Amino acid sequence: MITLLFYIFIAIAAIQIIYFSIFGVFAFAKIKRSKVQYDIPVSVIVCAKNEAENLEKLIPELLRQSYKKFEIVLINDASSDETLEIMERFQKKHDNIKIVNVENNEAFWGNKKYALTLGIKAATHNYLLFTDADCKPISNHWITEMSQCFSSDKKIIIGYGAYAKKKYSLLNILIRFETVMAAIQAFSYAKIGIPYTAVGRNLAYHRDEFYAVNGFVNHMKIRSGDDDLFIKDATTRKNTAICFSKDSFTISQAKTGFIAWFRQKRRHVSTSSHYKFIHKFLLGFFYLTQVLFWIFAIGLLFTSMWQLALCVLAFRIIFQYFIIGFAASKLKEQDILYFLPLLEIFLVIIHFGIFITNLTSKPTHWK
Repeated sequence: MITLLFYIFIAIAAIQIIYFSIFGVFAFAKIKRSKVQYDIPVSVIVCAKNEAENLEKLIPELLRQSYKKFEIVLINDASSDETLEIMERFQKKHDNIKIVNVENNEAFWGNKKYALTLGIKAATHNYLLFTDADCKPISNHWITEMSQCFSSDKKIIIGYGAYAKKKYSLLNILIRFETVMAAIQAFSYAKIGIPYTAVGRNLAYHRDEFYAVNGFVNHMKIRSGDDDLFIKDATTRKNTAICFSKDSFTISQAKTGFIAWFRQKRRHVSTSSHYKFIHKFLLGFFYLTQVLFWIFAIGLLFTSMWQLALCVLAFRIIFQYFIIGFAASKLKEQDILYFLPLLEIFLVIIHFGIFITNLTSKPTHWK
């Protein structure tokens, strides 16, 4: 019986190695920019709801961008604070700022996708670059780096949205580890031609791609998913590129409380049930084999075959460190490697908790 369990354990470990090999597609990828340096006008779109304080920090960062021709489209999604006043104050001083004010008596009120749709329609330029009010570009070359990935074929650009590091915070490390793993998977699947997700904190696409799938119509009633569900509808093997140069990153402040982060992750995970079957299978099977790997590994360490089990465990962890290490270095997140096995176990348990919680209640959404 123990021998059979050991063989099953080897099979599970082999599947995990295959997954990490797929992630290696991104880990060893080289940055590709368009051979033709497009000097394309860009509309930077920010949808904000009760974000007065964050907009005071973000808008100056956007205005400092080195790009030649861009506008900033600020969407006030029926805020109850001074968000609109902040937008108007900056608009009076800068002629490249446009404001879209969504009233709370309009149809689909409270739906971020509706507010974004109005912003996209109001944008002057066809190339659109999105971020959130609580983010900021990591450099003043953000627009340049993201826009250089556009080409005659590549009309959707998936970027990386990082979280700021906080010393002596296990939660911060866990959040950034989860973010890095999500990015590695998203970039890897995009590289092999089956893109499935992106983050609205750092995403760009041509307006034609938005209209080609009727925008958010297919999932307007689903509060989350203005990024990943749009990607599900709009991306193909040929029209999507990834951007991971350091100056292309955006950065946000991570949640400082576990409950707040758990609620945030519930919202994000809730959209995954609407993914294409192939993506649900790949993501679900990876998680399942992760769970089984650690269950079998820990269990077999208490049997007569503990030495062989330890060898398999060590090989898998070393291979994981090799792949994730190179990938994390591309995203400037090498410090997560110090706690890699423990973070993985914690994340597996938390994802299980999210799955169970979402089965029993619906997560809250866009403010």
